[in-house]
Amino acid sequence: MTEHQHADGAAGEDPEPVHALFARQAAATPHAPAVGTRDDHLTYARLDAAAGRLAHHLRGLGVRPGDAVAVTMERGTALITALLAVLRCGGRYVAVDPDEPAERAAGMLDTARARLVLTGPGGAGRFPGRDVAELDPTGAEYAALPVAAPHPTDPEAPAYTAFTSGSTGVPKGVTVPHRAVVRLACGGTGADGFLPLGPDDTVLQLAPVAFDASTLEIWAPLLNGARLVPYPEPRPEPDAVVAFAAEQGVTAMWLTAGLFHQVAERDPARLAGLRHLLAGGDVLSPVHVGRVLAALPGLRLVNGYGPTENTTFTCCHVMTEPPGGATVPIGTAVPGTRTHLLDAALEPVPDGEPGELYTGGLGLAHGYAGDPALTAQRFVPDPFSSEPGARLYRTGDLARALPGGALEFLGRSDAQVKLRGFRVEPGEVEAVLRRRDEIGDCAVVVQGEGAAKQLAAFVVAEERVRVPRLRRRLAEQLPGYLVPATFQQLDALPLTETGKVDRSTLAKQRSRRRPECDAEFRPPEGEVERDLARVWADTLQYEEVGVDDDFFELGGHSLMATQITGEIAETYDVLVTARAFYERPTVAELAAYIAEQLPDGAPADSDPGGDR
Repeated sequence: MTEHQHADGAAGEDPEPVHALFARQAAATPHAPAVGTRDDHLTYARLDAAAGRLAHHLRGLGVRPGDAVAVTMERGTALITALLAVLRCGGRYVAVDPDEPAERAAGMLDTARARLVLTGPGGAGRFPGRDVAELDPTGAEYAALPVAAPHPTDPEAPAYTAFTSGSTGVPKGVTVPHRAVVRLACGGTGADGFLPLGPDDTVLQLAPVAFDASTLEIWAPLLNGARLVPYPEPRPEPDAVVAFAAEQGVTAMWLTAGLFHQVAERDPARLAGLRHLLAGGDVLSPVHVGRVLAALPGLRLVNGYGPTENTTFTCCHVMTEPPGGATVPIGTAVPGTRTHLLDAALEPVPDGEPGELYTGGLGLAHGYAGDPALTAQRFVPDPFSSEPGARLYRTGDLARALPGGALEFLGRSDAQVKLRGFRVEPGEVEAVLRRRDEIGDCAVVVQGEGAAKQLAAFVVAEERVRVPRLRRRLAEQLPGYLVPATFQQLDALPLTETGKVDRSTLAKQRSRRRPECDAEFRPPEGEVERDLARVWADTLQYEEVGVDDDFFELGGHSLMATQITGEIAETYDVLVTARAFYERPTVAELAAYIAEQLPDGAPADSDPGGDR
């Protein structure tokens, strides 16, 4: 059976709630810096006291154990204090990005049943008709409040609700228990874990608190005696992030794959003080991994994989040397986690064969807030466990087991699209592109609808990419329907606010400029060539095409060819068979063929179809 199971004592022995573990750490290292910069920070004792005073205030506002409290604040000391205070009351926090559109934010609060919203000064206006508290928990008005004792919360109680995108357009609220946070923050941070942390470490909080990577960034350092440094700017820019990390002596940080690739392409050697670099959220490029490891000898680089539903990380692959293969593995299950690769009948697949990745264990979320039907669909009974009520989460990701046990990510099972009758996985094309030395980063998306649906590749490279040559190389390794119709070279791939590649933006980024072709541009001459060039341009959705441009090099395919031959038949009453078209894939060759088929006396530059 394809299974990778790890159990770690720190993650599995009757875990305490998050705030209790923090209080224990504060008692052990009261004077150590807990959160903030080198020059402006709170010690563990001061942060613990500030959270206790704010918890007293929240109880006065009616917060009771089990309540959901929305927190919509920028990264900083006040945010961390607010999160701890909510947990200390026995509640769960619901992180909402301050820039979240009002209508979407309101829907999230309704789904989570938030009874109170905590904002920074001036934030109440975004939430009309709701109970809102504007606060600065480190302000003077809180100094005289008593420190509320932590509520004795059950580790199975919810700690937070995080929202992820839903296929219906409505975000899904994933409710995560304390037990799962502790499994992440404590189970993998020992000497043999994927992120060994101690009092000498400084961890950067870069992810927005509404993004589940913040669970690791915040709680791993605070439950292990390290210092947490919130990034001060709203949006991370590669050079600014590197400069801030170096200035603050950051020893451990998490980057999304998109941001990691951008940092790798600049000067990663500036992160010389870094001991642990974690990256993920999308596919990592082996070239960029090698570049970073070469620039930073002694660095532990971790490819972290996992859905929000299993609390940030399910698998990790730790590297100190560049990966030897064409892809970067996602590794093995983290402590307290079970993984299975199963087929459609929930049967294990043989090692080396693709299967859907299912995961269970201590990191599993309770489910989706307010959506028991979706919870039952995605969180299924665990057929391999003897534990009553044990469940597995169906990730929807495809993977296979490599020799040695590490898993290789193969893409999304639901990311497959039907393209001209073929099942297409854009990730497969990306993997082939990334193997090419000249390609630094890439993304492949589907553009268009119906017969115009096609694959579009976006590539990042230091030198100008010769598209015709690249297209030919891909055609040697991929079937025709997997070779992208268009290629665009960008300075960098666009990223979402959470640092992932913004594929929805790329899907809309359709250039009408004629792509680079083997043939030099030559304009049409004569009525037939001009007419055919217009038909080709309209069908292929370009501003213009040259008469010597190869139809298939322009991204054409059989369905488009059928459209064009249909128009030729209607206009010229000439039948162009598929074979004739494929043998004459340029406007000039096709125009000459049409002229040969016209009746004697009918000039090739006439327009027998009249107005078009």
